[in-house]
Amino acid sequence: MARRKKIYEGKAKILYEGPEPGTLVQYFKDDATAFNAEKKATIEGKGVLNNRLSEFFMTGLNQIGVPTHFLKRLNMREQLVRSVEIIPLEVIVRNFAAGSMAKRLGLEEGQPLPRPIVEYSYKDDALGDPLVPEEYIIAFGWASQQDLDDIVALALRVNDFLSGVMYGVGIKLIDFKIEIGRVYDGDFMRLVVADEISPDSCRLWDMKTGRKLDKDVFRRDLGNLAEAYTEVARRLGVMPSNVTPASKPTLIN
Repeated sequence: MARRKKIYEGKAKILYEGPEPGTLVQYFKDDATAFNAEKKATIEGKGVLNNRLSEFFMTGLNQIGVPTHFLKRLNMREQLVRSVEIIPLEVIVRNFAAGSMAKRLGLEEGQPLPRPIVEYSYKDDALGDPLVPEEYIIAFGWASQQDLDDIVALALRVNDFLSGVMYGVGIKLIDFKIEIGRVYDGDFMRLVVADEISPDSCRLWDMKTGRKLDKDVFRRDLGNLAEAYTEVARRLGVMPSNVTPASKPTLIN
């Protein structure tokens, strides 16, 4: 399918004008970033893997009645999605202490939490995506109280689905983040899961060994990122046949 006008380019994806009104083509890049893009590299095949993995998760959510922006995969690196109005929040669901939460609260990484915890961060790279409470979100008009109630319900359903799928292939879902978009049908508005769901946006640990199978491999220099993502795809049965993990990343200057 011929590419059209570029709408937006982020750290890991490019959005192009779609073939029909209300659609976009989402292209997955091989770029890897960490620490708000202070650390960058190109990981050969990463975009192909994330395209297939996000297709797998979004399709599964659609099938159980959790609405997403995903329509279909177009090719190895592109998928057709609905155009949505993105709420400027990252919705984070945590099942175990890790990353910034472990540092903030002095918790041991991997410590189970009493229940899944939903947090919000304001999407602004220049500010470091700061955590924000519900009061800020409502006061600044980013979302209403009803929106937040619906977002929590969506996020917990996504958590139930992802946790079950990962448990079935011997992977522990530590935490993940999603984005939520608004879709308008005339005067009616509904919220849908948008952006992507992939090892870029989840923390995934092998249940037996504790091996990290997510972007922490890149953040913390723990090995080959493409191999880790390939292992997730292999276990889920969505391994692209023509992807060979690169032996090492190519750094971006």
